[in-house]
Amino acid sequence: MLIKGLQKLTLLDYPSKVACTVFTGGCNFRCPFCHNASLVTHIDSECINENEFFSFLKKRTGILEGVCISGGEPTLQPDLEQFIIRIKDMEFSVKLDTNGYRPDILKNLCNKGLVDYVAMDIKNSPEKYALTAGLDNFDFAKIEESASFLLNGDVDFEFRTTVVNEYHEECDFAQIGKWLRSDAKYFLQSFIDSGDTIKTGLNPHSDENLGIFLNTLKTYMPNAQIRG
Repeated sequence: MLIKGLQKLTLLDYPSKVACTVFTGGCNFRCPFCHNASLVTHIDSECINENEFFSFLKKRTGILEGVCISGGEPTLQPDLEQFIIRIKDMEFSVKLDTNGYRPDILKNLCNKGLVDYVAMDIKNSPEKYALTAGLDNFDFAKIEESASFLLNGDVDFEFRTTVVNEYHEECDFAQIGKWLRSDAKYFLQSFIDSGDTIKTGLNPHSDENLGIFLNTLKTYMPNAQIRG
């Protein structure tokens, strides 16, 4: 596993659980507003030893309840399944953050009972997905497959969108709502410039606009909320 970072305690990343977050290196997207750009573009940097991580986790038994696996894009890691098995063997819950572009991996992990919670990023409306993901060659069917699997499956999950002034407008959330129409949990989170983005000069929407987008989305997804 290319473990590039470890947040030793989080009360926010894993709903209703005290957890830690592991950040993996590498991604198959190039979202201009990615707030962990160094995890995408500098995967040759120093890694955290996997055994060191499990030593840390052992010491947190009885304190932590879960492990969030984020990125980058974790499903690119060839030994992700074995990594999760080790975590589950220690009786921790596992949350997986994913962009949904590898539905085969997502399905395999969930069907084997290795993932307890999935957070899937929804980058934008179908028409603007490739632009927002930063890719020229893009297969939207993979995103549809992952979203459909979660919507029709048994694993607890949420959808979430980072809202960026330069990439999102109200009509996008109408299109997203029509596409995913359901009672699923959906969170809008405002873009925050971390100083580590792929493209500079991007901006958040105003709180007023964020509220408008939420109301539009709630027409189709009544459980949508603003996070943060």
